[in-house]
Amino acid sequence: MSIVDHHAIDLSPRISEASVADYIALLKPRVMSLVVFTALVGLVIAPGHFHPVLAITAILCIAVGGGAAGALNMWYEGDLDALMSRTANRPIPRGRILPGEALAFGLTLAFFSVMTLGILVNWLAGALLAFTIFFYAVVYTMWLKRYTAQNIVIGGAAGALPPVVAWAAATGSLAPEPILLFLIIFLWTPPHFWALALFRTDDYARAKIPMLPNVAGPDATRLQILLYTIVLVAVAIAPWPLGYFSAVYGVTSVVLGAGMMWYAIRVYRDRTGSAALRATRGLFKFSILYLFALFAVLLCEVMVSAAVRMIWS
Repeated sequence: MSIVDHHAIDLSPRISEASVADYIALLKPRVMSLVVFTALVGLVIAPGHFHPVLAITAILCIAVGGGAAGALNMWYEGDLDALMSRTANRPIPRGRILPGEALAFGLTLAFFSVMTLGILVNWLAGALLAFTIFFYAVVYTMWLKRYTAQNIVIGGAAGALPPVVAWAAATGSLAPEPILLFLIIFLWTPPHFWALALFRTDDYARAKIPMLPNVAGPDATRLQILLYTIVLVAVAIAPWPLGYFSAVYGVTSVVLGAGMMWYAIRVYRDRTGSAALRATRGLFKFSILYLFALFAVLLCEVMVSAAVRMIWS
């Protein structure tokens, strides 16, 4: 029996066998963890005092909203997930959760996360969270991903918005700092996911998803990765000389940026055999460390400053 036939059977209507673990998987917990982390940084670097209860409420709403977007993504992409080895074990392709259940679950979480954030915190944050969910679930999932090789580029805006939402929750306004965080994540997304796409081309080809390596070819993708990495590194360093972030952040961004450039150059240079595979996987893994470390530095600075103030107060 072929993979397609097997999952076609799994997707047929029947009684749901979903467990709590299946619903957690529907939320894309790995993606949610990144959403929560970047949102937390956007919240803690915001100026002024934000009541701890409201801060926790804001982070929970952003986390649930991110999970809602993930659930709606899996609902719509059940057919594609069944064709890809990387996603074939998700709850819907396995038949653990019915598509209708995933849709209802996602819409319910989206509604309550947006309304709770709007009512209890402020409506600017609520509106931004609603836009983030809509952009990921509708613009990216239903349109961009299936019809254009620029799906990751444009769709990356959804994943880049959580720190902006969190800043808006804390201040009721927007400012250059959250926009800079947005740009860093937005520019980080293409090299990160195109590196994955380079060693998963068969998966995307089987699902007929127009990822850049399948449409423009691996060499063109390598060039795009290098160009985006150059811009990413420059934008990530820029907040330091512009005076928005400290020298500690600046030095960290320079060191990490050198690492990103080294891996991107390797991907551009090593194009065949095991060397190419090691280069693309290396960039994919290092890019995760890169983004985490950049945001962790900002978070640690705020925590250290708060601790010093408590000691000397």
